[in-house]
Amino acid sequence: MAKAILYDAIKCTACRACQVACKQWNELPAVITTNRGTYENPPDLSSHTWVKIKFKELPKDVGIDWLFTRQACMHCTDASCEQVCPTGAISHQDGFVIIDQEWCIGCGYCTQACPFHIPHKDEVLGIVRKCTSCIDRRSNGLEPACVKTCPTGALIIGDRNELVAEGRNRVEALKAEGYSDAYLYGDEELGGLHVLYVLDDSPAVYGLPESPQVAISASVGQWLSGILTAGVVAAVPLWLLFRRKKQIEAEQKSEVEGGVR
Repeated sequence: MAKAILYDAIKCTACRACQVACKQWNELPAVITTNRGTYENPPDLSSHTWVKIKFKELPKDVGIDWLFTRQACMHCTDASCEQVCPTGAISHQDGFVIIDQEWCIGCGYCTQACPFHIPHKDEVLGIVRKCTSCIDRRSNGLEPACVKTCPTGALIIGDRNELVAEGRNRVEALKAEGYSDAYLYGDEELGGLHVLYVLDDSPAVYGLPESPQVAISASVGQWLSGILTAGVVAAVPLWLLFRRKKQIEAEQKSEVEGGVR
């Protein structure tokens, strides 16, 4: 059964332990920042920052209301990044979207196609990087670093169907408390996200796109245009794609033969 992560924005205190844990486990370097008059730092995701807690201040009759939103890969079922990748470097594993860094050629199509603006290109390494859902930890029976370190239980991981049910229950409880616009984000968006959000207000208030779309048309057009104008250079992704398909076919054949035995 496919896995997922449930993020409860109401339980989040913006301690940013998840940011630190992600950096530490994945050995990601710190980002040089400046004081921008907010506790929110760094200002955006990058090839070296895969998880970030976003702060939003909303005026109230008395004081300020704070909203916290987790920014990281949403691990879409209908993933634009996967559909536009010319080398097959992006795939789903256990419900999560993974970039195989050995196959990534740094074309950047995924960075343009993602409706959440998550993947970022590392200009030094020449590849695109993002959250891996700590596949190395999960393959060894451990929780993702961000989930493991969350002190309030705002992040949990489990079977997606079970988390959807849990998320719906939490949303109904919020509505019963008077939060009429409470919403479970990711339940149906893009075929179902594998990072679900429990929100006490509409997605737009939290800065999330209300109707994210699979943005493949523009990116595919850019790819085809590049093939026509770049000549030999553009042939490289095609060669890699052919090679990748052969590798996938070989792996599938091996699995079938193994099953027969």
